Amino acid sequence: MAKHISDQPNLQSESSETEVIPLMEEELRLDKQEVTTGKVRVRTSVDVETEMVKATLDGEKVEVTRVPIDRIVDRAPEIRTENDVTIIPILEEVLVVEKRLVLKEELHVHKRRTSEDVETPVELRKQRAVIERVPTDDDANTDT
Repeated sequence: MAKHISDQPNLQSESSETEVIPLMEEELRLDKQEVTTGKVRVRTSVDVETEMVKATLDGEKVEVTRVPIDRIVDRAPEIRTENDVTIIPILEEVLVVEKRLVLKEELHVHKRRTSEDVETPVELRKQRAVIERVPTDDDANTDT
């Protein structure tokens, strides 16, 4: 849209050498209107990722060693511990003309500390959003 600042046309007077130049100005008018562009649908989905987990498992292993003794005793020996070894006496009654207590063997139980590094898969779930644009009835009419 053009707007004239001066209403006088380009005239040249006979008496003077002055020339009149009309000035113009442009104006801008901006209108906004709200337009519905459609609908969106948001859904979530779960992705499963497998990651390796490292850990150190501590435990104990037990070794049992049989130590033959075959010695006659008057009474049953007590269970005892020597250093890191637990000793459990095993007794047997033997029938002879007389009855005697014979220490047949001892069990020596050793405890040993163990440490083992292991890797095992672990499933981790991560949720993410998926957004889909759903056309409205107005959009379907515009495309055709």
